Amino acid sequence: MKKLYLNVALFYMGILASHAQIVSPVPAKADTANAAYHSKKLTVDEVNFVSAYYHQDGNHSAVTGGIGTELLTDFANTIDVQLSNYNKRGRKNTFLFELGIDHYSSASSDKIDPSTISSASKSDNRIYPSLNWTRTNEQTGNAYGFTGSYSHEYDYQSFGAAFNLTRLSKNKNTQFDMRLQAFLDKWKVILPVELRPGYAPGKNYEHDHSADGSAPRNSFSASFSLSQVINPRLQVLIIVEPAYQHGLLSTRYQRDYFTDGSLRAENLPGKRYKLPVAARFNYFLDDHFIIRTYYRYYMDNWGIRAHTAEVEVPVKLTSFVSVSPFYRYNSQQGTRYFAPYGQHNPNAAYYTSDCDLADLHSSFVGAGLRLSPPKGVFGWQRLNMLELRYGHYMRSTNLTSNVITLNMRFK
Repeated sequence: MKKLYLNVALFYMGILASHAQIVSPVPAKADTANAAYHSKKLTVDEVNFVSAYYHQDGNHSAVTGGIGTELLTDFANTIDVQLSNYNKRGRKNTFLFELGIDHYSSASSDKIDPSTISSASKSDNRIYPSLNWTRTNEQTGNAYGFTGSYSHEYDYQSFGAAFNLTRLSKNKNTQFDMRLQAFLDKWKVILPVELRPGYAPGKNYEHDHSADGSAPRNSFSASFSLSQVINPRLQVLIIVEPAYQHGLLSTRYQRDYFTDGSLRAENLPGKRYKLPVAARFNYFLDDHFIIRTYYRYYMDNWGIRAHTAEVEVPVKLTSFVSVSPFYRYNSQQGTRYFAPYGQHNPNAAYYTSDCDLADLHSSFVGAGLRLSPPKGVFGWQRLNMLELRYGHYMRSTNLTSNVITLNMRFK
């Protein structure tokens, strides 16, 4: 299910982004006298392959009203191919094609209809290709581009589009980035079996879609970031990412139980505004140590407020081997619509027992190992970088998880 995948994806994005520099590398100035000699043929710059395995367990499943198993596994794989050429004016065109394929299995999703031995929602595959084109002026470092994307799984499909813009100062010490994106989603409205019209105990609803229907959910977001080189040792990045969603934002197959003993499907407002603000500080202590710190504040109109702080200290053991221990802490004030199992007010208009939206605090700790030898990893010249990362997640709602990620870059 889409909602389950999103929770997993947050881990992947945090892990893969945690080792990135805060200032995008700026290509060396192009020699205008030789600009005409840039290759106009499309060539392969690099290929990246990322594979991640995620496993979680807990006892507060939202599918069964805030109780029951949260056991879930997800095996995610993405490959991206970056190609480039130059136009007649010497501007660089970069094409980035990415294909992702995930397979997950969720024990709680099978409780949508407990009478079936297994339902289509218990395990599923998600496929999500995307294509980005960016044009860069290598003399100034300025760039702009467009992205198109698609995602599909059993109960959900999404079409996405984005525009990105980069502007650098003349001395290359200040960089402004902007990204505007939209996702137009459509997903099946699947109710818990006992809340479907004409419900009768023992009836098999696994292939009965007459009660499902579909509904849209559209998301629009922007990202504005300003990075600054303060001095040769310190770099700073400020990020603001406003977002707006409307449509079916409830996960209708999740149950909610009330103090009068009644049962309903989750119901949440059809509009949501989000405003995360973040800052990252990278301090280059010496040739062997970098201290990377990150802080993020989040708020939305559902009443959620959250603070996230992270520190990562990459240590260069040799010129081509480094380890990166990290720790992340999150504290969240939950939405006003949340209540545990059986504690919802029967007069409430909106309600959820999803612990992702509750008061909580969590820790995420782990480390990464990165190899980038000049003659290639294991002597394979084409494989110029290999990174292996592991993280362990602990949440106050008794949810725990582990994720291991392999990243390989070919050039």
